Amino acid sequence: MNLNQVTVPSVDVKRAISFYEKLGLQLIVKALPHYARFECIKGDATFSIHQVEELPKGDGVYVYFETERLDQEVERLIAEGIEFDQLPKDQTWLWREARLKDPDENQIILYFAGDNRRNPPWRIK
Repeated sequence: MNLNQVTVPSVDVKRAISFYEKLGLQLIVKALPHYARFECIKGDATFSIHQVEELPKGDGVYVYFETERLDQEVERLIAEGIEFDQLPKDQTWLWREARLKDPDENQIILYFAGDNRRNPPWRIK
């Protein structure tokens, strides 16, 4: 089994498209006002947005995008006016992460983990 795509809810898909394009995703389907799909720069997974009347309650969705150039990407996004809740920080689980929210309050984590993403020292054998 392989992950095909992740879809997040949005009350304003057009506004969300602009945000995710700034992150660097490539728009491949634009079916306004209901849906949009992007390709990630690396890998085969896609990411999409679908229109909802009301956003989910509680913690909501967490989406992780990995980049080897985390610190440089965060600097680029700050220069484009994107606000971060957490600047790049080394975590105890051996990932470096920055956190922000998309226009619909979905939690976005930009990170770099390298080999530790799939092979942390505590991986079950």
